[in-house]
Parts: sequence; structure tokens; C-alpha cells
Amino acid sequence: MALMTGEQYIESIRKLKMEVYMFGERVENPVDDPILRPSLNSVRMTYDLAQDPQYAELMTVISPYTGEKINRFAHIHQNTEDLKNKVKMQRLCGQKTAACFQRCVGMDAFNAVFSTTFEIDKKYGTKYHENFKKFMNYCADKDLTVDGAMTDPKGDRSKAPHAQEDPDLYLRVVETREDGIVVRGAKAHQTGIINSHEVIVMPTISMGPDDKEFAVSFAVPVDSEGILMIIGRQSCDTRKQEGSELDVGNSEFGGVEALVIFDDVFVPNERIFMNGETEFSGIMVERFAGYHRQSYGGCKVGVGDVLIGAAAVAADYNGAAKASAVKDKLIEMTHLNETLYCCGIACSTEGYPTESGAYMIDLLLANVCKQNVTRFPYEIVRLAEDIAGGLMVTAPSEKDLRDEKIGKYVDKYFRGVADVSTENRLRILRLIENLALGTAAVGYRTESMHGAGSPQAQRIMIARQGNLGFKKELAKSIAKIKE
Repeated sequence: MALMTGEQYIESIRKLKMEVYMFGERVENPVDDPILRPSLNSVRMTYDLAQDPQYAELMTVISPYTGEKINRFAHIHQNTEDLKNKVKMQRLCGQKTAACFQRCVGMDAFNAVFSTTFEIDKKYGTKYHENFKKFMNYCADKDLTVDGAMTDPKGDRSKAPHAQEDPDLYLRVVETREDGIVVRGAKAHQTGIINSHEVIVMPTISMGPDDKEFAVSFAVPVDSEGILMIIGRQSCDTRKQEGSELDVGNSEFGGVEALVIFDDVFVPNERIFMNGETEFSGIMVERFAGYHRQSYGGCKVGVGDVLIGAAAVAADYNGAAKASAVKDKLIEMTHLNETLYCCGIACSTEGYPTESGAYMIDLLLANVCKQNVTRFPYEIVRLAEDIAGGLMVTAPSEKDLRDEKIGKYVDKYFRGVADVSTENRLRILRLIENLALGTAAVGYRTESMHGAGSPQAQRIMIARQGNLGFKKELAKSIAKIKE
């Protein structure tokens, strides 16, 4: 099957019968809802770019399993060049949307599950890897968007899954049938779930022998019976209902998250990728987290490019572009953004093959990448707000600008340099507001902190991967210490 166009993708999502809730009511038409549509447009861009000859080499690849051209978001990395191209593709998508384009999580789940199922089968003689390859090729052939679901609500963080007072706080198997399993629980903060065709579920932490029912991985269509989604609020989200393109800041693109409930959902045997193999739960989590932390060296950098550009435009419109302090702030923003990109490329360049043949990134460098992402975007945002000025958060609405009586005052008193319209000045400030504080902040600033694991998760991995013992021996050797 040929790659879908952006419009074909939109219509394919329209055909799904998802159970979506927002503001206490069921959303009967998520595709055309003004709050939700921008997030769908962001995913659409991954299809549009794949159709553009200018970006075909970056956005598409020949599948080593079918020989057909597929979207890179459905690809299993075959070498370090694939790993680097992934980061470059993510930067491009971030530049084109200035938002979360949502397909990264499915791509990272693909690669984590691929290598882990291979190793489970090798140890236990199961058929999970064959199950997954069939699912993977099905998704690639039909050019489907797949969400990756890892984060459980977790309940009492001091207790293991089996020790929770309410066992449903970790998704689990509640019934085993001849033809499959039934699962119950939830996955939280699920980026792009309402814009996906399928969802891959993975365990969320390393598990022990008592947690067998929670060590489960599988895939099901997002409109399967028993799945419902509750949309998370975002700052300024209802501005999208007001009909003002200007006030939204980024009116076409955005991101969306949801709490996804699995209320006794049936999973057929051929869609199961792990079922009780607890010793592999941590491996799958570690690999997914590693790939996803690599991803942030691309997607956040692309959005950062837009924010840096917006800050520079704001400086132009304010008449401050020649000030040395402003120039220095833009240099610092660029330095921080490119440092993030360097980490994404570095962990890709140092990648290595797993037993399955799929390539894994350097885990230490991937965690360093994400640790920097928990810090640098906050400073980039701070500097952008500094350059933009207070009008970014005190400007009146577009309706005031257009009003017959008061519009002339808004136009007169909020003009910057004389040859730039007040409207254009307000537009660039609203874009900065959106990226720094509004709905896009969920996909840039705040998500930079908690996406793919919050900072301590990376620090644990950095400690584990940092090889401190080796470094001690280096120092003792140089110091000629004999013990």
C-alpha cells in the first residue's frame, strides 16, 4: 500500500469510533473539534512531509522486511545512519509544526519491543517476536500512526505493582482465555492517542516475580471495546474555541494528551508481545526510555528553532535587535539548542546492534541528552520572554484590535517600529506566549521536564552507565597508586 497523504490520514482517523471525553462530555467528533484539531494537524504534517520530494530521503525508508517504501516513523533502525536520520527528521517536524507531532513515541516503542521480543523468544521459545513483526509490517504497510503507552498511574510509588491497594493502578492481565487475554488498568499522559490508529502497551517499571500479571505488552486498535480516553487540560486551550487565530499564537498545530482507560479490553494471542516474563520488563522500559530520550535531541530542538526565530523577530519589531544584550541572548539560546542537538546526534553515532539486528543508541549519551532537555528549554524560554517583553502576557485580544471604537488605540499604543504593523507585532508575541506558557508549552517547556521520564530517572541511568569504577582506575593509574 502506498504512503498516505495528509488528507487520507485525516479521513482515516475520522472513521475510527473512539470514545473520547473532555470537560465531562463525550466528544462525538474529535477530528473537527477546535481544541483537538490542531494536534491532529501536527501528525498530519508527518504525512505531508513524507510526500514532499525535498524531504523524502529523511521522512521515508525502504523496509528491510518487506522491500516497500515506508514512513520512517514505522521503521526499525538498521544502522547508526538510521539513528541519526531519526533525530534529523524529528528536528524537521518540530520546525514545521512548533508543536509535538506525536509519532515519536510509537516509533520508539516499535524499536524497543522489536529487540526485547527477540530476546524473550530466544530464552523461552515463545512467538512474541513473530507476533510483533506481523503487527509492525501491518502498520508500516498501511502507514498507520501508532501510540506507545508506558506510563501507569502508579498509585503509591513506594509499593510494587502487586502490593498496591488498588491493583488496577498498574495495567494488568485479569483473565486468560484460549484465544487471548483481558487487560484492565490505565495509561496516563498519553501523547497523541486520539490521533493514532493503534496503541502499543508496555510495562512501566522493572518488575519482580510477584508482578507477573503486570508484565504485559501488546497492541490493539485505539477504538477497541473497553478503551476510553479523557483529555487533559492545557493552559489557554479554550482560546481555540474563540475563533481568533491571532490570540492562539500557533493556530494550526498543537499537541494533546489523555488518560487512557482499559476497561477489560480483549487482546488476541497474535497481538501479545510479553505476558509474565518479568525479568524482561525492565529491559523493555530501559530501551524505550533510551530511544525516547534520544528523540528529545530532535523534536525539542526543532521547536526551539522556531522559538529562537520568534524571539529574534520580536527584537526586530521592538526596535531592540541591535542591542548587544539582545544579540547575546540569541547567541545563548542558539548555543543551548545546538547542544541538545549534539547530544541527540552523538548518542545515535555511538549506537550499536542488538541481538535482533536492530540498532540501539548509546544509553549514557541518550540520558545525558534528556537530562539537558530538562534544563536548557527552560533557559531558552526565559531568554525568549526576556526579549519579548511584558506585552507578551498583557496584550489585549484580537477583538479589541478589530473593535470599531477601541481598535485605533490598541493599534496606536502597541505599535513598535513604525514600519511594522501592530497586528504583526502581536502575532509574534502570541506565538512566543504559546510556546512559553500556552498549549504548546505542554509539548515544549513542561514536557521537556517530565516526558520520557523526569530528571531523576535520567540521573539513575547516568549513574548506572557512567562506569565510575573504570574512571577510578584511570585516576589511580595516572597517580601511580598501587593497592
